[in-house]
Amino acid sequence: MFSASKCSGVFRAARLHHFRSHSVSRASPNLTFVPACLPPDPVEVEELQHFVSNSKRLFVMTGAGISTESGIPDYRSEGVGLYARTDRRPIQHAEFVRSATARQRYWARNFVGWPQFSSHQPNKAHLVLRDWEKLGKLHWLVTQNVDALHTKAGSQRMTELHGCTHRVFCLACGDRILRSELQEHFEALNPTWKAEALGVAPDGDVFLTDEQVRSFQVPACQKCGGILKPDVTFFGDTVSQEKVSFVHQRLAESDSMLVAGSSMQVYSGYRFALAAREKKLPIAVLNIGPTRLDHFASLKLNSRCGELLPLIVCT
Repeated sequence: MFSASKCSGVFRAARLHHFRSHSVSRASPNLTFVPACLPPDPVEVEELQHFVSNSKRLFVMTGAGISTESGIPDYRSEGVGLYARTDRRPIQHAEFVRSATARQRYWARNFVGWPQFSSHQPNKAHLVLRDWEKLGKLHWLVTQNVDALHTKAGSQRMTELHGCTHRVFCLACGDRILRSELQEHFEALNPTWKAEALGVAPDGDVFLTDEQVRSFQVPACQKCGGILKPDVTFFGDTVSQEKVSFVHQRLAESDSMLVAGSSMQVYSGYRFALAAREKKLPIAVLNIGPTRLDHFASLKLNSRCGELLPLIVCT
């Protein structure tokens, strides 16, 4: 199945083998980074059931809120998101590209956080969406997340709108490697370097002091010596027009839209909700807290994705 976010050839095969070597976790959800909310209301369950039952070609967009139950923090959740817990902000694209110091800081923090971040497993919500795809209910899935949890769950009809942290590429020659391979390069360059994280942030990041990262060595591209960057769209960068057009095409083939775990504050995802509204598609939103879609969505549900989605019967 073609996706605008898929890689080709050997790299693609290696990536899938790497993900599928992990077992899918069916343990109780980790609610550390999930905002407080009431259990699903039976009326809301019935309303979402009706929405899904009436959908024949469902377009689903997910955000960070679907992965918080896997133990990954998000940015905006009230009380538990990064913005609520700290004044730290994610790195900007321009800063990463122009500053060797910024890249050193980013990669040092990512190096420390990677073992835990890469071990996170899909939760019930990811598995439900995978099953909907298998049943032919879900036409296309677009995730704003970069955590690879949908891929680990087995979703295939999917576009990773903002890329994936499990891939790394060279800004100069475009060569791609797995993030796990880069971890080995980091370890070889920094055999005695150690740092204890002072906190956890989204997208594989942790908190370190400037003093901790000062001696951290960052490898260059092994093919051309260029700058290595995670294959993700940083804040301040834009999603490629090719990928945007591809997603618009999948939306045009759909008859309804479900947003799960996203406040849709970022325009790169919000634009597709605007397009769905213009096409007069029914839109359901499942998210704890307000979203940019609340004033025009057909249905708004304030529940945990991993708690509500498994209650929906899909045939």
